[in-house]
Amino acid sequence: SRAPTISVSAESCIPAGLRLGPVPGTFKLGKYLSDRKEPGPKKKVFSYAVPPVFQVRMVRGELVDEAGSSALEWIGLIRAARNSQEQTLEAVADLPGGQIFYRALRDVQPGEELTVWYSNPLAQWFDIPVTATPTHDEKGEERYICWYCWRTFKYPNSLKAHVHFHCALSHGRPFLHHDH
Repeated sequence: SRAPTISVSAESCIPAGLRLGPVPGTFKLGKYLSDRKEPGPKKKVFSYAVPPVFQVRMVRGELVDEAGSSALEWIGLIRAARNSQEQTLEAVADLPGGQIFYRALRDVQPGEELTVWYSNPLAQWFDIPVTATPTHDEKGEERYICWYCWRTFKYPNSLKAHVHFHCALSHGRPFLHHDH
């Protein structure tokens, strides 16, 4: 069954480099990633690293949601980024096989959705493609094609997630790259 689509956005500025986590449970970032950005319930989170106007409580530089819950309670609701342009966080681990955290790639502005994708080292650890090379369809639009089953995708991370989690033809095989 599909996980519910929930949008997690910043209520105040989240500074670049801030780490969230660790991410609890089995890590399957991107398993339900789709080319479509589906509307769903929204959750706002606050950064108390720098206190926002009219907020008086500080929580040791960690992010809390509107109810004051720590990131451990809602971090799993953050959507996978479809491409690097919409990505605000990256999934990182202190060492291979260690706990996974999300790190802000840049300052995330109030109202901006939090989206995450694998750092290159973590993607390699999980055997997820790091790159995806686009082709162009008859209208000149970029498309990403699965090199196993030829299914097309609008976004590179949708293709990467498909190859890792869903493509029946790719399981048990090493990844092919565009230069093979």
